[in-house]
Amino acid sequence: MSMNFASPRMLLVAGGAVRQLADVLARFGLSRPLVVTDPFMVGSGHVRHCLEPLERAGLAIAVFSDTVSDPTDIVVEAGVERLEVGDYDCLIGFGGGSPIDTAKAMAILAAGGGKMRDYKAPFAADKGALPVIAVPTTAGTGSECTRFTVITDTERDEKMLIAGLGALPLAAVVDYELTFSVPPRTTADTGIDSLTHALEAYVSKRANPISDALALSAMALIGANIRTAYAEPHNAAAREAMMLAATEAGLAFSNSSVALVHGMSRPIGAHFHVPHGLSNAMLLPAITRFSVPGAAARYAEAARRIGFARDGDNDDTAAARLVSGLEALNRDLSVPTPAAYGIDEAAWTGKMALMAEQALASGSPGNNPRVPSAEEIVGLYREVWTGAAANR
Repeated sequence: MSMNFASPRMLLVAGGAVRQLADVLARFGLSRPLVVTDPFMVGSGHVRHCLEPLERAGLAIAVFSDTVSDPTDIVVEAGVERLEVGDYDCLIGFGGGSPIDTAKAMAILAAGGGKMRDYKAPFAADKGALPVIAVPTTAGTGSECTRFTVITDTERDEKMLIAGLGALPLAAVVDYELTFSVPPRTTADTGIDSLTHALEAYVSKRANPISDALALSAMALIGANIRTAYAEPHNAAAREAMMLAATEAGLAFSNSSVALVHGMSRPIGAHFHVPHGLSNAMLLPAITRFSVPGAAARYAEAARRIGFARDGDNDDTAAARLVSGLEALNRDLSVPTPAAYGIDEAAWTGKMALMAEQALASGSPGNNPRVPSAEEIVGLYREVWTGAAANR
């Protein structure tokens, strides 16, 4: 067996961990951070959780808060321009996946120049101009511990997967207390994002024993806690479990890769501006049903770990209960269909062939246990539109 496992040099996981942020920087001899965040974090005052410990330590701090949901190459270029006029020795990505992904992309683009599309997978984006310290405020993307970032090419209307060690944070500060104010819709979407990461990491053709252990642990935590975190936002035990699961799932898929759900999800986000976790949720039941024949035993074990199937269920029964369990989870978390979300049917139908082409080009579907053709991907997009997965 041969495998290559990469992770941040430090993972600080604890309630209140953000208060130790200055100490984390000091461990690495860093003192001049540019904090990359978003307008909501600034306007709501949540960014103070990040800034106050740095200010108390007397550090020189600057803030770049122009990030957007579904980060774009334009925003990354603006961030690099900000880097070039300052004297910074690190980047702190503070917020959901978008600020963290933006910080990663800024480090990569600043190191090599050119355009963000120059670093699109399969290019190995292994160089970063500055180290990134990630502080997630949602339990979902796992970006705090992955070697990936996803950036939209605005000219081509394409979400680009950028992969390499240049995107791997130096350290991650994982503090579940930062998620108490996350609204139910975001809790649901990011939670299913984590579940998708763990499930795809486990069934990926590139899975390994370490990613398996992390993925199985994450699935168990999510299955036991996602509904509680959604219904009871201030339930500390559920929030802590979901935050740990997000990090475990991030480590898992960073080292075994995602598969067909993510390959098909990114084009939905690019063309219809659906939040990433929500587009994953829309796709997950139908794509799981399609994929089960390629790895029935693995999908069955996932069902048992999540809690959808019993230990005594045979593989066929457990795999079937995985699909029905995912459908029920979507109903319980009020996941809309594309139509209910407000997407125009003609626009969706007209984009299906292009989205299938972009999904395959990303490489992620090639990791799936059952690798689809472009025609099969179009059929899955059609099934998701009609709601066939939710109505069986």
